[in-house]
Amino acid sequence: MQNAIEISLVIPLLNEEESLRPLHQWIADVFEKDKRSYEVIYVDDGSSDDSWNIISALATKNPNVKGIQFVRNYGKSQALHAGFEMAQGAFIVTLDADLQDSPEEIPSLINTLIDQKLDLISGWKKKRYDSIIFKNIPSKLFNWAARGVSGIYLHDFNCGLKAYRKEVIKTIDVHGEMHRYIPVLAANEGFNKIGEQVVQHQARQYGHTKFGADRFFKGFLDLITLWFINRFGKQPMHFFGLWGTIMLLIGFGFTVYLGIDKLFFNIQARLITERPEFYIALTLMLLGSQFFIAGFLGEIILRSQRSNKRYNIRTQTLSK
Repeated sequence: MQNAIEISLVIPLLNEEESLRPLHQWIADVFEKDKRSYEVIYVDDGSSDDSWNIISALATKNPNVKGIQFVRNYGKSQALHAGFEMAQGAFIVTLDADLQDSPEEIPSLINTLIDQKLDLISGWKKKRYDSIIFKNIPSKLFNWAARGVSGIYLHDFNCGLKAYRKEVIKTIDVHGEMHRYIPVLAANEGFNKIGEQVVQHQARQYGHTKFGADRFFKGFLDLITLWFINRFGKQPMHFFGLWGTIMLLIGFGFTVYLGIDKLFFNIQARLITERPEFYIALTLMLLGSQFFIAGFLGEIILRSQRSNKRYNIRTQTLSK
């Protein structure tokens, strides 16, 4: 297919009117040299400035440009998901629209992806032009925690510049605030050939960052969610059932102890309800029962929502 698109660029943005034209020219210059067919998908995540009009003008002049406009701000993950659904290229590249990611890195990322037969490759902004206190140090702590929990050794999970094979982005579901953990989502689906490459980081030229300090707090919460889903998402009873059993056994043990002690050793002693062991036993048995119920409900919901497809195929060979 001569007209097949080789590379799709997915660019989420929010109020980046000053950056769009220089970014588009930068991308056009890169692919004029690279000669591979491409498309650029700008996803306007509810901008209140002139971003969408600029995207529309660029699309009118350049057939490689496509645009998606959200009715309001939904977040970067939703913007990426919409762009991934539209993307037609054999390889998909994501980058930010603030000119801090260099399009000149794209051919090198794609070549590394092909040469090393990777599923995805993530950029590593080894030298950053951001605030040390408010961005660099929190980012290092965040990445350290993400490496420890996910088991994926990347220096920069949050780098916007990444390249994927088409089958990866068509399989994963990016939602909530999970854009930081696309490599983890991919690995959970079996696409665990993940690489990393040092990329250039540019100082911001226009505007200001759209992410506040709360992104690190949200990121850690999302990391815990991913860990739980990866570990127990397919069989929640393994988690809730285990802890429910432990609590029920301890609570039952306290109950037996209180009953024997009252019947045979301290008949005239104070009432059982006046002893702290009674409340410990009651609390543990109630919690244990609730954990069991949560596990059963989780299993029932999973079984009712589970589709017929329960696996992902990397390649398939058909005999003649």
